[in-house]
Amino acid sequence: MKKIFVKKDLDKIAQVLETDYKFKGNNYRFVIENKENNQHLSLEIYPDIPIGEQTGNLISIYTTNSHLQLHFCTGYVVSEILGEVTFVGECGNRLSGLIIEKNGGCSLYANVDNRLLSGDFTQLGPEVMLSGIALSLAEHILPEKDEPQTEP
Repeated sequence: MKKIFVKKDLDKIAQVLETDYKFKGNNYRFVIENKENNQHLSLEIYPDIPIGEQTGNLISIYTTNSHLQLHFCTGYVVSEILGEVTFVGECGNRLSGLIIEKNGGCSLYANVDNRLLSGDFTQLGPEVMLSGIALSLAEHILPEKDEPQTEP
């Protein structure tokens, strides 16, 4: 399995989020503070750790009001233009994404059908459209699917 989070990846993430990171034993911790909006967010990346009986990457977010985790992160995409990093995890034809913004914002989209990423967004209801648009940035890092996908 290819290592996803090596030094160059951590440096790239830190650059886009405009923060530094520190190694904390088994994870890398990034702290984002937005004093203007009084927002504080901590991002922890646990590369290749035991998760149950398997090994994988864990992304953990702590904010003032919440704690979010993405187990078995399979990749990430940085967007300098948007100032955000999208972490993704796949399970079958479903995708979950955790998006961290340099201003301290955070969004989670879970169990999104992969077909929504490349479909016609105008045909989706507004409550579904946002997840497809947000996660479509990660479409190019997803493996090609050879077999037909089944309906849920």
